[in-house]
Amino acid sequence: MTLTVDEAGLALADPKTYADDRLLHESLALLRREAPIHRVDAPEYTPFWAVTKHEDILEVEREHQVFLNAPRPLLATTELDVMNQQRAEAGIALRTLVHMDDPDHRVFRAIGADWFRPRAMRALEPRVKELAKRYVDRMVELGGECDFAREIAVHFPLYVILSLLGLPESDFDRMLRLTQELFGGDDDEFQRGASNEEKLQVLLDFFAYFQGLTDARRQNPTDDLASAIANASIDGERLNDFDTASYYVIVATAGHDTTSATIAGGLHALIEHPAQLAQLRDAPGLMPLAVDEMIRWVTPVKEFMRTATRDYDLRDVTIRKGEAAMLSYPSANRDEDVFNDPFRFDVARDPNKHLAFGFGVHYCLGAALARIEVRAFFEELIPRLRSIELAGEPESIATTFVGGLKSLPIRYSVD
Repeated sequence: MTLTVDEAGLALADPKTYADDRLLHESLALLRREAPIHRVDAPEYTPFWAVTKHEDILEVEREHQVFLNAPRPLLATTELDVMNQQRAEAGIALRTLVHMDDPDHRVFRAIGADWFRPRAMRALEPRVKELAKRYVDRMVELGGECDFAREIAVHFPLYVILSLLGLPESDFDRMLRLTQELFGGDDDEFQRGASNEEKLQVLLDFFAYFQGLTDARRQNPTDDLASAIANASIDGERLNDFDTASYYVIVATAGHDTTSATIAGGLHALIEHPAQLAQLRDAPGLMPLAVDEMIRWVTPVKEFMRTATRDYDLRDVTIRKGEAAMLSYPSANRDEDVFNDPFRFDVARDPNKHLAFGFGVHYCLGAALARIEVRAFFEELIPRLRSIELAGEPESIATTFVGGLKSLPIRYSVD
């Protein structure tokens, strides 16, 4: 079936599109070619402009004082947007770095910034490598067949980020379930319920958990990121309960779900491109390039929304004050004008100007940690890998925000 431009635009508002790589990239390629700035008027959604070219997304990101995260940082139904706005006005809404603009964004980002700087990452690297070995060893214990996405990829980065926060291992499964419910709210398998009230309950459960953590770290501070967040202050005042909990939520969720998607999707790409796997095995020095290619290939964050503070001309379109633009990162990362043969998985791709971490003031705080984790895992796995193949059909999560493979059945031999 040949898509029309309008059908391609509507596909971007359907969570199921992101579980179908063929449909997603067919839609995005059509929009890049024929309508790079396209108005989408989808049922149940407030209309928005889909921005699909790499250079246009860069321009919007650079103009962060014109295009704001608030009040619509993510694609959501009009009903959910209204509920979130009402909660924000009541002071009981999730307010992460994703939701903020300057000056709040700059001040709040600084609270966690030191924990993700190069020196801190170097100190954390031995723990990351230790956990990578633990999970490759776990593949051996599983006897040569497993669902890699569910049994390995989702747990390794979870242990890394929750160890950084200082949470007890006994709580890790709870955090995993809550994260899957939060990011998988549109997926029949992971959603707690279909109603907006049930989806919001997931956030309230996060808040309840982290309120207890905040109280504990304020009474007995320890040397971990949770203590830094709990005891942070701005202009001499501690963060309020919702801002504190929101900070935990963005670290605990974005800090592992995106990385697990990259590790699972990266392995899937290597299985589907055995010559690339062989090249990486023969030239392990390519690993830093391979890591960025996996991140480009998967692009776990599908979109962010920005709202115009004034009329702004982008290409031949005027985005009016108050209108929203969806920045499509999977589209930017397959842009034919930027990437040579963008639909080829190439572990030696250089340069690789992907936008999977965003750009500018909102560049991902945990980008260095994500790269360290992906690199550590594959540096541990590939020298020990003797054979690998699919043992079933991979499945992706239905989402319009963060996601990747939720199932990757594999058969393998690992030393």
